[in-house]
Amino acid sequence: METAENASKANKTSGLNKAAHVAHEVIDDTTQATYEVANKLVDTGDEFSNVAHETVDRVTTSAQQALDKLNEKKDQLRNAEQQLLANYSTYVRQNPITSVSIAMGVGFLLSKLLNNR
Repeated sequence: METAENASKANKTSGLNKAAHVAHEVIDDTTQATYEVANKLVDTGDEFSNVAHETVDRVTTSAQQALDKLNEKKDQLRNAEQQLLANYSTYVRQNPITSVSIAMGVGFLLSKLLNNR
């Protein structure tokens, strides 16, 4: 009777060992798959991060270039304004009667245009 009981226990133990072995394999496979997915997510996150950084760098560079161009144009306009004022000042000093006559004529025309409205 003990032999039958021992054989029954051995069969149960063998079945439990097989079930435990299969369970471990399933757990190992699941763990491996989880690690692979996690690594892919990390790699994808790194790629997105790199693309975002590159985009921000490009936008910053473009904005800086536009700002530099605007500053350059501002300086050019300021220089042109100063040159124009210098030219007009010189003209007015050299031709005071003509300058006053032109100013009076423009003032007269403006007053007629504005009074007609």
